[in-house]
Amino acid sequence: MVYKPFLLISLSLVFLSCTEKTIKEGQFNLLPIPQQFEITGVSDFNCSNVMSYFNKTGGWLPVFDQQLDHLNEAGSEKSADIMLRLDNGLDLKPEGYTLTINNEKITITGKDNAGLFYGMMSLSQLLEDACEQEANLPLTTITDYPELAYRAIHLDVKHHLEKTEYYYTLIDKLARYKVNGIIVEMEDKLKFERQPHVASADALSIEEWKDLHDYATARHIDFSPLIQGLGHASFILKHPEYAELRDNVESDWAFNPLDPKTYQVQFDLYLDAMEATPNGRYLHVGGDEVHTTGRDSGMSALELQLIWLGKVSEFAEKHKRIPIFWDDMPLKQADVYDPMFEPELTQQEVDSIWAKNEHKLTAFLDRFPKNCIYMRWNYRTPEAIGNTKAMEWFRGNDLKVMGATAGQTRWVLMPQEESNMEAIKTFAVNSIKSGTNGLLLTLWDDDSPHFELYMRGILAFSEYTWSGEKRNKDAIKSAYRQREFSHAVADSSFAFIDELEQPVAFWKNALLNGNKRNYLSSMENPIQEGVMDLPQPDAQGAWSKKHAERLTDAAKFLQRTDSIAKKIAFLQTKAVRNHYALEVYEQVNLMAGFAPKLLLALKHYDSSATPNERWEALKHLNGLQEEFTSLRKTFENVYAKTRILEKPETYILDQDHHVHLANQSVNFDWQFMGEMLFFEKLNKELKNAIYMENADKSVK
Repeated sequence: MVYKPFLLISLSLVFLSCTEKTIKEGQFNLLPIPQQFEITGVSDFNCSNVMSYFNKTGGWLPVFDQQLDHLNEAGSEKSADIMLRLDNGLDLKPEGYTLTINNEKITITGKDNAGLFYGMMSLSQLLEDACEQEANLPLTTITDYPELAYRAIHLDVKHHLEKTEYYYTLIDKLARYKVNGIIVEMEDKLKFERQPHVASADALSIEEWKDLHDYATARHIDFSPLIQGLGHASFILKHPEYAELRDNVESDWAFNPLDPKTYQVQFDLYLDAMEATPNGRYLHVGGDEVHTTGRDSGMSALELQLIWLGKVSEFAEKHKRIPIFWDDMPLKQADVYDPMFEPELTQQEVDSIWAKNEHKLTAFLDRFPKNCIYMRWNYRTPEAIGNTKAMEWFRGNDLKVMGATAGQTRWVLMPQEESNMEAIKTFAVNSIKSGTNGLLLTLWDDDSPHFELYMRGILAFSEYTWSGEKRNKDAIKSAYRQREFSHAVADSSFAFIDELEQPVAFWKNALLNGNKRNYLSSMENPIQEGVMDLPQPDAQGAWSKKHAERLTDAAKFLQRTDSIAKKIAFLQTKAVRNHYALEVYEQVNLMAGFAPKLLLALKHYDSSATPNERWEALKHLNGLQEEFTSLRKTFENVYAKTRILEKPETYILDQDHHVHLANQSVNFDWQFMGEMLFFEKLNKELKNAIYMENADKSVK
């Protein structure tokens, strides 16, 4: 039989086919990487001859993904290519499996239903490589299981919805990478029936959310809701019908925890959310970033918070849900919060701070609900001794604790810091070592980058929470490129995402006075306050001298975005899947490169020595404005393939206490506000110059 070698880099192994003259080298880039695997050669199985399965589970069958949906059920064990088995006696953690490929059979044995499903997902990736590379499957034995039991991502839809079909595709992808939880932050995107005033006009119905929930459940993903409460309540309290429930009558941020009607409203929202997620294990109640007074009740913020937490936790328990609560405010109110974000502090310094302040927590210890999971979120410094100390305090007082890391925080346009991979790894590894049950990857929609740009961080999270730290970041980035695009682009020469970070960071405020993009809509005069100054015709060269550093960066980043554009274009010719993600990155790169181009055009105008040169420079600036109009249109068209760009016309924006970029217009203007205001200023301030240059040109 003619066969081709299975390709491998991770173990630096190379197989030579008996019938081929060349040696092929490639990658065993399953993601997440299995706990244990051994490769002894090349099997007789390839993409064309894995056609059937025999089910020995007693009737239950896992969902097959797209790579496996061609399989037919064999009439006998002997005639099947794949054997599916369950054995709860396997000496593995829950969700574990074994996968064996020899020349006669592919056998997958699951510790439980989820384990068998995950074994199928690993086979799916192996077959994907075999089909794509025209190679045979390896002779291999895989023993695999997750290090953390709960591996969830946060789906935050507060500022926009994707088109519903995108969520189904996303669920398939998460399942393929062995993510087993989704916490969906619904806010007003659920069509609440008990409190209909809260729902946005474009909200999904309970049944639509339930369909997504059922689809996820069938793929071993727990689908549970997050309904913000106490604080982050603007999506409710912005409506006049609920203004009386505000803790501060001037602010739509927080509920009054002493008003019984607060709980009537919140419990109604919980009930609808639980109906939309009937098999979800959790009810995330929020509770972060809030300081309440109970309408000047004289009670401390900590006491008021625990009154509220006690009531909502009791409700969750009554309805057979495990409540999850962001833990930051009790720690902050007890003055032990800051050490979690100061990794330079020593153990002795952290212990000293806790020794001084711990009594502020223990005084209320009997009010901390025992059925609640206290979610310790730390997105940048999970390695800090103070972070570990806080988690130990919860565990030491018989309270459940779980970590939360982030793949997206307040980064605009795209995630930064290598998709936050280092922090994700650190929190995952620490959680594994400490015996914590799980980890959540938050993906905040505050500044609303495209969801496709989160995928590299999600896949890193998948790897670290399932396998631990078995591969370095470069290896995971390679696996990301192979799994998401093609084995042909796994090599580091195709990497471009990290290169794009600095141009994107520069883009944010390139045309503005300081860090102003998120604040433009709240300024009294955003053009004057927020937009940078422009060259003056009667002060040639002064503007360029003043902004010399900015212009140097502009030249550097324009050159870089040009280079990245070529990489993306070449990668598009090599990719065999997920071309859309590359389209999104292409638009981000074009947007990041436009501001430098505009700045350098202004420099050219500022340095023009003759009227004719200035006239030509002004014409070029005018052309760039037309170019931006075209750029924005294409950007929106690409994003609109999956994203609903505009909120309903009747939508009420909230008071935006945390200055969320995506909360600053009903349409998609918020994404381009800096550029729009810049051109408005350019047109206004250079109008006379354009007129004079035009008049001068006409005379000549």
